[in-house]
Amino acid sequence: MPDQPLPTYDSTAVRVALWRAQHLEVDSPPHVFEDDVGLKLAPPHAEWRQRPDMHPQWIAPFRAAIVGRARLIEDMLRDEIDRGVVQYVILGAGLDTFAQRRSDLAGRVAVFEVDQPGPQAWKRQRLEKLGFGQPTWLHFVPVNFEAGDDWLAHLKAAGFNAARPAVIASTGVSMYLTLAAIKTTLRQVASLPHGSTFAMSFLLPLAMADADMRPMLQRAVDGAQASGTPFVSFFAPDEILSLAKDAGFRDVRYVSADDLAARYFANRPDGLRPPRNAEGMLIATT
Repeated sequence: MPDQPLPTYDSTAVRVALWRAQHLEVDSPPHVFEDDVGLKLAPPHAEWRQRPDMHPQWIAPFRAAIVGRARLIEDMLRDEIDRGVVQYVILGAGLDTFAQRRSDLAGRVAVFEVDQPGPQAWKRQRLEKLGFGQPTWLHFVPVNFEAGDDWLAHLKAAGFNAARPAVIASTGVSMYLTLAAIKTTLRQVASLPHGSTFAMSFLLPLAMADADMRPMLQRAVDGAQASGTPFVSFFAPDEILSLAKDAGFRDVRYVSADDLAARYFANRPDGLRPPRNAEGMLIATT
């Protein structure tokens, strides 16, 4: 099979992989999250560090948000695995590298990566070329969201046991979805067995952000619009919690940037931390 073209470098998946790698390169220890596999999966041009969206100081808050939310999810997943959960679903997996990095956890849980068919096929090709392969507990689930495919039906067809609880994570996705699509996803996850946990990132309205961050956030919104993948959904924390409750979740909570800062970025001499009131996390359990 010939190599498929590398994803464009303004794609969200590649940018996230580069920001994770940059955290190890430019931020002082202790590192919040350690991931250099994504950089191998999407080897950038030699001058990638000179890209405007890789400027170490300018994008430091966003880099912190990316690594902070990733750490939160994997810490939560570890706790759920210790409680006996054996299924982990990543919606919009992109260049997620949990299966390649966390040998301490990955072998204890069935991992299901759900993503668009084209990007997922490219990722699988890269994993094979790099020698990672596909262990028996790793399942790739191609879903054509744009065509209205039912991701949960595809998940079950790939071996997901809908009678057992799971951890489901969705980061960097909700802003691209309509309210109707988000409600549908929440209802689908809420239908899973008691003890399942859903972690979803979401953008807060720009008006809620600190004034000094709004110009940078507006540039991100404008850039998404220009690239043909506009941000269409923003939620205040009480709005997303209400949606989750209405969908049928038993317990819901909001994790703010301040919560992430207190947990993972406290007392750092470099001042690295996620921007306040820009992105939040919904944690909901069935």
